[in-house]
Amino acid sequence: MNVTAKVFEPANVDLLSEAVHQNSALSPAGILERTFTFAFRSMVYPQIWEDPRADLEALELTPQSRMITIASGGCNVMSYLTANPARIYAIDLNETHIALLKLKLAAAQHLPNYATFFRFFGVANDRRNVHLYNDLVAPHLDVATRSYWEGRDLTGRRRITRFARNFYRYGLLGRFIATGHLAARIFGANPQRILEARTIEEQREIFDRDVAPAFDHPVLRWITSNPASLFGLGIPPAQYDALSNGRTRAMADVLKERARRLATGFDLKDNYFAWQAFGRRYAPQGEGSCPPYLEKANFMAVRARASRVNVIHDNMIRFLSNEPADSLDRYVLLDAQDWMDDATLNALWREITRTARAGARVIFRTAGEESILPGRVSPAILNQWAYDAEESAEIHAKDRSAIYGGFHLYVKTA
Repeated sequence: MNVTAKVFEPANVDLLSEAVHQNSALSPAGILERTFTFAFRSMVYPQIWEDPRADLEALELTPQSRMITIASGGCNVMSYLTANPARIYAIDLNETHIALLKLKLAAAQHLPNYATFFRFFGVANDRRNVHLYNDLVAPHLDVATRSYWEGRDLTGRRRITRFARNFYRYGLLGRFIATGHLAARIFGANPQRILEARTIEEQREIFDRDVAPAFDHPVLRWITSNPASLFGLGIPPAQYDALSNGRTRAMADVLKERARRLATGFDLKDNYFAWQAFGRRYAPQGEGSCPPYLEKANFMAVRARASRVNVIHDNMIRFLSNEPADSLDRYVLLDAQDWMDDATLNALWREITRTARAGARVIFRTAGEESILPGRVSPAILNQWAYDAEESAEIHAKDRSAIYGGFHLYVKTA
């Protein structure tokens, strides 16, 4: 049996181009957009880079919750299952993210126990994972998903073998982090030393001594002045502009600020994002945290509820336009709105408002600190929502991923 009740596949629509392209193909901005689109068609996020613990606090999920979220690397979708929602619609423009989430859902249902599940996704560096895939997981996947994982990459190896070779070193993000480590060493820094720290004070000491100086190197500052340098983080040109405040601030300074918070804002034992950034893996079991779906206490709940996830390859506006009014009550937009022009933002919030029940909650993140909605989304739409500035700020301070400027919570008032 396949792991999803239904899968939406829009015909003859280039979803990524539709979402990203805002300028003519021959303009400098248009060339950057199309380069980003080309890069984004492959696996981008082996792990999603938003903190599900922060999300769950803001969402206040109940057994009646029907939610829609962007799938990305699938970690958060799986983690939301721990809160027992009735239904999750996981949507993404990127077919490889769809394939990754389907793999996780099938593995949760069909691997024999927690130990094999954790070895597959928590360690992701064991040859036995490939045999488990062949024998227990692959028979439960649809043709397109099997074709992806059993297809070969540029090295000629099947993609599923990445789970025998540290899956988290692959994808655009994994390779971006690897390149960052290499560049840091060239510039005299060693990011992995952060993991030697035993206290937050030591984390700060090591960051200031062994990591921060790399961001001041003139070559790195020159490289990061080009928006294409951050494509490996899944950051399109429009979001690069938001991060750099319209390019009035050096991107190297922004990156140093965000890296400092990631490295020093939380105890390493409680921050698996720092382990991924500085160690390119999760901490060994018992030595640090991992995403909620990989915690032993949550395994049986995730297994039992995996069939509640519907995986959707489409854009969110088109999907919502086909949903009934007052049918959903939780929306997770990640940072996708940073990509959008005003017309797209209004179309999205028109459909969110139409489909949202009273009391519905919407959460999203932004590259900058402030919510991007006021002054851009029509007051007729936005006046139906209350922005919880206090809770947004509180949850942003708890967000262990530490790379965003702001976390935002809106609640429907009627």
